[in-house]
Amino acid sequence: MKLAQKLTQKVKLNQTLRSWLPILQAPVDELKEALEPFIKDNPFASIEQNKSRFPKNFYNELYKSSPNESLYEKLYSQINAPLFPTTKSCQIANLIIECINNEGYFEWDDKVLKEFSIDEVERIRARFAYLEPTGVGAKDYKESFLFQLEDLCDDEKIYALAKMIICDMENIGSYTKDKNYEAALKIIKKFKNPPAIEYLEDEREIIPDIFVYNINGSIEVKINDEYYPDIIIDVDGVDEKCDFVSSRIKEAKDLIDALEMRKSTLYKIGLMIIEYQYDYFFGGDIKPMKLKDIADDLGRNPSTISRAIQNKFISSQRGVVPLKSFFAAAASEEISNAALKEFLKNLIKNENRQKPLSDESILNSIEKEFDIKLVRRTITKYRKMLGIASSNERKKIYAINA
Repeated sequence: MKLAQKLTQKVKLNQTLRSWLPILQAPVDELKEALEPFIKDNPFASIEQNKSRFPKNFYNELYKSSPNESLYEKLYSQINAPLFPTTKSCQIANLIIECINNEGYFEWDDKVLKEFSIDEVERIRARFAYLEPTGVGAKDYKESFLFQLEDLCDDEKIYALAKMIICDMENIGSYTKDKNYEAALKIIKKFKNPPAIEYLEDEREIIPDIFVYNINGSIEVKINDEYYPDIIIDVDGVDEKCDFVSSRIKEAKDLIDALEMRKSTLYKIGLMIIEYQYDYFFGGDIKPMKLKDIADDLGRNPSTISRAIQNKFISSQRGVVPLKSFFAAAASEEISNAALKEFLKNLIKNENRQKPLSDESILNSIEKEFDIKLVRRTITKYRKMLGIASSNERKKIYAINA
């Protein structure tokens, strides 16, 4: 009988946990949005967010480099006459912006642009050559350079040569004898690649979930619960014994419990990170942790821990880093994502600029260094995450900067 009761309780707990996973998984700055579906039909509960409540020195540490205006805000503000004089041209331009990635390049999306022909879109996209930041909306670096050339060069002869060089970048050496070569190259060297690089360089606003303080040689962990929204229960003037009222009150209290569960889970994860990574917080290296180990210690499924650390950050005297940086890569439980990326960055930093490393070469070096097996697309993914261009593009950039 007791065993059946325990199994029933465990099933109920698992069902409750599954329903609360969106709350556990949401970044702290999106918690209010994650909670709203749970109270949308509850007339006795509301959510209040007070973003002015931060731990001491929080603003100084994290907001000093936040951009005043995002890339997309900048672009949307320019979609007006005279460049886009009609309703249709504005509509297409706004859809084009939806297809621009964070580097500033345009990527065709059939779903977004399905109502318009390629010719219609291309006619409007050509006008992006006159928008800020210059080069944005181009399909690739060559087209971006051509957009920027319109803005930076007035001399017809230099313009013509620079355009030829950009379109034939693979054979840049064949233009060195032209008397305007140096002048054209000087113009090209001013171009931004990628076109939205200044927005990539700005740190976005990051709200840590966990703070680690080093106080007189000892480490303390604190959850950023000051940023958590409050669940307000208001039953003034109603009969709390009424079934409808009591059920809604219980739902609201369950939601408060869900927030506490989130805090408790992250706090325990924070403590375990301190235990495993103690040397890191005093200047040492990150040691790979296994999701399974921490899940076993917390009595949770590894997939639950994986959700718990997604889009979460920890702040310490060493800066703000993602929680997932402390955990082993999916490809190998003994090697951390951070270690692989750091090794990749050093490879690129020290590569032969006449013959940049291909993703295949990087893969071979990583497999040899760490004694693991990966696939090439994993290397490509890490390279793109680090904002590193392909070997062909790096070769052209090295030639320009030579």
